[in-house]
Amino acid sequence: MASTNDLKNGMVLKLDGGQLWSVVEFQHVKPGKGPAFVRTKLKNVLSGKVVDKTFNAGVKVETATVDKRDMQFSYMDGEYFVFMDMETYDQLMVDRKAVGDAANFLIEGFMATVAQHEGEVLFVELPAAVELVIQETEPGVQGDRSTGGTKPATLETGHQIQVPLFITTGEKIKVDTRTSDYLGRVNS
Repeated sequence: MASTNDLKNGMVLKLDGGQLWSVVEFQHVKPGKGPAFVRTKLKNVLSGKVVDKTFNAGVKVETATVDKRDMQFSYMDGEYFVFMDMETYDQLMVDRKAVGDAANFLIEGFMATVAQHEGEVLFVELPAAVELVIQETEPGVQGDRSTGGTKPATLETGHQIQVPLFITTGEKIKVDTRTSDYLGRVNS
């Protein structure tokens, strides 16, 4: 159990009959009149649904014990992603559903945080940005526009994103794993 005053981003709560909700953001509000409260944005760990929920300040909420471990992505085995715990060398098979959008950015050797609750994998979290190589993109054609244009590019993982016109096939770029946005070139 924890108090709503102790909430932190990433904390997992057990609400509504055992459903697991991750705290995306929270804000303590002390109005001039009336009691203080905590406004939160919660994400359902299994379905991904995001809801706004308000708690009275100081109310006890049940927290879920979530074991987060840094693991290395090893390989694909059918529909499963195989991760290795670098301390114990145990391998863990994770279903594509639990990996979610992180699958768009995983290549062999990448480190990821694997979150488990009572032996069940809840989600896989990547760093905010990863470096990947452009597998294929058309040559950029400069036209008569006033702002820089973009073009589609396929990453080495097979995921397609938009990149500036000057990016060429074989270049290594930095990509935001949350939004699939191009962040810049990587100087090798």
